[in-house]
Amino acid sequence: MARDETQEEQADRKWADLLQELRVMQTGVQLLAGFLLTLPFQDRFDDLDDVQRTTYLALVTLAGITTALVLAPVAVHRRLSGRHVKPLVVETAHRATRPILAAVALLIVGTTAFVFDVVLGRLAGVVTGGSMALLAVGLLVLWPTRLLESSE
Repeated sequence: MARDETQEEQADRKWADLLQELRVMQTGVQLLAGFLLTLPFQDRFDDLDDVQRTTYLALVTLAGITTALVLAPVAVHRRLSGRHVKPLVVETAHRATRPILAAVALLIVGTTAFVFDVVLGRLAGVVTGGSMALLAVGLLVLWPTRLLESSE
């Protein structure tokens, strides 16, 4: 059933929806990034092997990239606010959510694999990381696709 709303009302509603989604993702990214940034100050950090240190640095980099990606749609909105281009802002933010979701998923998978690797060993890290990757693909790609197909 179609909504009885103007293009401007629709853009406002979609922007509010996207902003709420971005807030949820930003909170998760901030928590993971904060966790990662505390690790070098732990006693066991010196015990990491080269693979674990490389993985750690890759995850810190990914956390920084993901944070920037989550903030980008808000920056676009702030820069273009008041210029009567909200549909463009909404479309831009909508397109940005796919790479943001992918980055968040990679960050979750990588962080989980890293922790299991450090605590239980490399095999546990690989198995857990692979399992989390399958879960992420299932929840973030396959499930929404299946819902869309069943609604058509």
